[in-house]
Formats: sequence, structure tokens, C-alpha cells
Amino acid sequence: MRLIDEQFTQTPFYGVRKMTAWLRLVKKYDVNPKRVRRLMRLMGLETIYQKPRLSTPAPGHQIYPYLLRNLKIDRANQVWSTDITYIRLQGGFIYLVAIIDWFSRYVLSWEVSTTMESDFCISALNRALHHQKPQIFNTDQGSQFTSNAFTGILKEQGISISMDGRGRALDNIFVERLWRSVKYEEVYLHDYQSVPEAIEGLRKYFLFYNRERLHQSLEYKTPEYVYWMSAC
Repeated sequence: MRLIDEQFTQTPFYGVRKMTAWLRLVKKYDVNPKRVRRLMRLMGLETIYQKPRLSTPAPGHQIYPYLLRNLKIDRANQVWSTDITYIRLQGGFIYLVAIIDWFSRYVLSWEVSTTMESDFCISALNRALHHQKPQIFNTDQGSQFTSNAFTGILKEQGISISMDGRGRALDNIFVERLWRSVKYEEVYLHDYQSVPEAIEGLRKYFLFYNRERLHQSLEYKTPEYVYWMSAC
């Protein structure tokens, strides 16, 4: 899983067959596609190209249209989005969810969990909405985000709900870029021994990311500076 995580961060277009071939030919692991598929599903990894049956909502959950195509994003709190990623530990793994403002790349909230249940996603959403709220909130079609508990909060706040097209991870490109930064600039540099150590490391990283990390796309300003200057 550690090898798959690192390779997928470099090549998110690798599906089960290519990942299996890479593990066999490059890393010399005698592994079959069935095992690779099971591990990638456990880690929540999906390739970036379109294919049938990726993250799927639970039965009865409503799917909403993607609202961001050709939309000009020109201010903070116009669009927020969220996603879940796998974070490795020395002896296991956890899941990380983050909510990001598209205009500024500012991370509004984040939470970790040892399971893929929706509770930690709802907790992150409530914390993000404590002071501000977006016009549009974008997610993928995973059951955590299509649940009535999650979408109900957005509807109560009068927030428009947008969902990525099935199999289109690039519809949520800014969160994908955030995960790449988190993995290469923090997670892969520190082999977390425990959940508390991971939480502390991520806490420090997100403070750095928001307040100190300069973004070329933001004209070398920080996400926090751009967010609050635009939101005021």
C-alpha cells in the first residue's frame, strides 16, 4: 500500500493493470490484479480518466450536476470543494479529508479518521461553515458526500451542490494538487508512527501551507493572505 500510494501520487492515471505491472516489473512483487484492485479500493484511489463505476453513492442518495464547467472563479467563498485521501502510517493508515477554497487554495478545515464513514467529513464541513460559507460546494460522488447528512447541511445553508462527473478526478483539480503537496512535502518526509503523530504533523503542515507557503498561481502570495483579502 505504501508503494501504491507513492506511485499513484506520481502517476494518478495508473489503473489496476498498470499498477500491477509496475509492482511486478519494477518492484519485483509477485502480486495479482485482484489484490491490487482491493488495496486501491481500500485506499480510495481512483484513476483520473473516465471509466465506469468509480466512487459510487449509497443506494437512494441523490447525485447533483457538476456546476463548475466554464465557471470563472474570481473571489473567495465562491466555490469550496472537498475530497478524501489515504495517509500512511508506519503500521497502518488513516484517511484525511480537507475542505479548500478554490480561488485562494486556502484550507478551511480538515479531519482524519481510521474509517471511511461520513462522520469525519461532516465534522470538517461544520467547522468550515462556522465562520464563512460558499456559494457552491463541490464534491465527488462518494457515499460520504452524497449522504443526506452531508448534503442536508449544505441545503439548510442555501449552498448550491456540485458533484464531479463520474470518473473525472480532474473536476476537483485543486484538491488533487493539495494532496500532491501534502504527500511530497509532509507525509513522505515523515514516517508517522501513530495517529496522534500524524495529526500533529498534518496540523503543522496545514498551518505552513496556509500561512507561509507561496503559490506561483497566486502571484507568490499565501493562501491565507489571498483568502482574507478577497473575503473582506
